[in-house]
Amino acid sequence: MKRIVFITPKDAEHGFSLAGMMQHVISATETEDILRKVMNETDTGIVVIDERLMEGIDERKMREMEDRWYGIFLILPAPEKGIEIEDYAVRLIKRAIGYHVRLGQ
Repeated sequence: MKRIVFITPKDAEHGFSLAGMMQHVISATETEDILRKVMNETDTGIVVIDERLMEGIDERKMREMEDRWYGIFLILPAPEKGIEIEDYAVRLIKRAIGYHVRLGQ
């Protein structure tokens, strides 16, 4: 059975590990190294990362890692920022269709 790995900043240190999940607590500067390590482990099936940590990795490198990996990669929106959900959705749309779309309410 594949495992789910959560990657979070220090302020979420006890969130997922208390529930018995595999959790790595890191800073944004460690993001790329930890993602590569976790994605190279054969028993990892899902990686869930806090959106705030994505600042620590170049978008091009992230896309390359995602394209080579067989598992599911999810980004959790930052808990204190409601607008970040829309920003992430806009980035996904831009990536899928190749240009920026402005979403209005």
